[in-house]
Amino acid sequence: MRNLNSVHLNGLRALEAVGRLGSLQLAADELGVSVGAVSQQVIKAEAQLERAIFERMPKGMVVTEAGAAVLAALSEGMARLSEAVSMAQKKDETTLTISVAPVFAARWLVYRLDRFAEHFPDINLRIDATTRLVNPAASDVDLGIRVGSGQWPGVRAELLLQQEVFPVCAPRVAEGLREPRDILKLPAIIDGKAMFSWEVWMREAGLSGSTLTTRHVFNDASLCLDAAIAGQGVMLAWQTLAGYSLQAGQLVAPFGIRARTGFGHYFITAEGTREPKKVRAFKEWIRFEMKETEALFA
Repeated sequence: MRNLNSVHLNGLRALEAVGRLGSLQLAADELGVSVGAVSQQVIKAEAQLERAIFERMPKGMVVTEAGAAVLAALSEGMARLSEAVSMAQKKDETTLTISVAPVFAARWLVYRLDRFAEHFPDINLRIDATTRLVNPAASDVDLGIRVGSGQWPGVRAELLLQQEVFPVCAPRVAEGLREPRDILKLPAIIDGKAMFSWEVWMREAGLSGSTLTTRHVFNDASLCLDAAIAGQGVMLAWQTLAGYSLQAGQLVAPFGIRARTGFGHYFITAEGTREPKKVRAFKEWIRFEMKETEALFA
């Protein structure tokens, strides 16, 4: 195959496209370049091959007798290349790759993966835990779940759950809390990367403008939750973050007052593509599991 080193692939693509489609304009449209660029690629390829593939006629490009055999072989070769690319790009329908924030994976998803396996034993999950928004159209990720406003460019966002926040603390820390104002006596554990402030909940509880004394500040919500479980203060949590710890009795949510932040959990998928069966199955399962989480706060 060393003879391929003497000819540029773009030139061979141009020759094949012009020969198959019958015109420079149609070839340019397919290749996504200008007519002039295709013409130059054809001229350069013919020079590298040291053979005229087309004869320039007043009515357009006419394939020479020698060029007909070359173009037939090129078309066959390009078809094989296209098949190889499609094969490489085809995603495994038995493996589902999902991109989620580490805190969502650690505090909500991992506790439920055995139930997904029971319902869908033929689908293997691959978890990509990252805070970076991944575009499924430009990666091997099939589906993402992110918290935000739902306004992300280049992807399709579908609301899964409206985010609601509420104070949580260890049961012993909650002793003596009788009314919402009592929470102001507790030290606050702050998530330094939170998209909301305590004022969101204070306003809902009729305490707008009130503040708590800050004890610790972390740059990770999961660490904040651990600090709360350890009895170091009170933190502002949300459904998927604190649900398991509440169910296990590690934390309590005093007063039962929840406040919407204006953000939500969203499914992130590729724009303009049909969702594979494995993605639809996972989304349906997640929605069912979310109902159980919501029931904790009913």
